[in-house]
Amino acid sequence: MQGDLSITGKPEADELLNTVPLALLIGMLLDQQVPMERAFLSPHDLKERMGGRLDAAVIAEADSEELAALFSRTPALHRFPKAMAARTQELCRIVVERFDGRAGDVWKVADGNELLANLKSLPGFGDQKARIFVALLAKRLGVRPADWEKAAGPYAEAGFHSVADIDGPEALRKVREHKKAMKAATKAAATASA
Repeated sequence: MQGDLSITGKPEADELLNTVPLALLIGMLLDQQVPMERAFLSPHDLKERMGGRLDAAVIAEADSEELAALFSRTPALHRFPKAMAARTQELCRIVVERFDGRAGDVWKVADGNELLANLKSLPGFGDQKARIFVALLAKRLGVRPADWEKAAGPYAEAGFHSVADIDGPEALRKVREHKKAMKAATKAAATASA
């Protein structure tokens, strides 16, 4: 696996995302209620806190309190470190049980529908996040099973302004602006209907 996702501001963390499938899955899992850069930097920090190794089996078998402590250490790996440690551990358990510990096997599929189904079976991967991840795999890593565009939905489009479109600082800025505008529109709509 070799991609061109550039989001964390740290070359070594971006390299990890682009070359280690488990890091990419964990980063996407953590991408909620925290800045994108922090979510995708956290797999690198977790690896360092685990002695320089990011291994699904090790995480799956870890003591849950010890894993939560690793997530909680300053700077915390997520806004909700204990909950996200548990979710990461469950993700790793599924990777071990269903994919023999190889996170990249999640996307070794016949078509986009199978990929979408695999992703939606993971904790924290609802429909939207799974579709964004399909687009991220296709756009940033060249993983393009048959009908991936249909599985990704609108995120398959060029410049849709999701994490799948980030290949550098300028693209990150555009995604941030898009997210900010979407939140403002949602807030305005909620205020108008109240």
